[in-house]
Amino acid sequence: MAEAVNDEDSLPFMHARGINTLISDSGVMRYHMVAEEWDIYSINNEPATWKFMKGLLMERFDENFHIDLYVQSDTAYLHKQNMWELRGRVVIRNINDEVFHTEELFWDMDAHEMWSHKFMHIITPERELKGTEFRSNEQMTKYVVSNSAGAFPVSDTESQENAPAPTQNDEGSNTRQVSPP
Repeated sequence: MAEAVNDEDSLPFMHARGINTLISDSGVMRYHMVAEEWDIYSINNEPATWKFMKGLLMERFDENFHIDLYVQSDTAYLHKQNMWELRGRVVIRNINDEVFHTEELFWDMDAHEMWSHKFMHIITPERELKGTEFRSNEQMTKYVVSNSAGAFPVSDTESQENAPAPTQNDEGSNTRQVSPP
């Protein structure tokens, strides 16, 4: 015998369409969210799960209300108010005008870090980088890409001669920490 299915298992307690909202953090405007649909699920009074099944556009503001992070994805989930799961065509632009493309990205708001195990394509004003096993700080300004390949101007190779050599991790793949210019 299986447990009975109740409304909390399958029905959102809030369903909204045509979302264009601002969200504050400690009284300071921090996020602008745009979504076609927004569902909130709550089970047994635990923190809710937000689902954006038809896409999400989010902008994060700094203390001067400048956009310091732009996030777009085909599907997004916010688990327990602290873990974002972005899926589909995920595009992120940071304050340094670097653009990140991937199919999956996780954002732990408590640990202030982002990561992905999928292919990542990074385009900066000076170079391009591709790889897997991506990990970054919350601002997407300090990141590590494993199994990487890239293209950059020849003049950059001179400054890389003094850079530390790639290290080999436990899986046997090369890892290099990338510091944006």
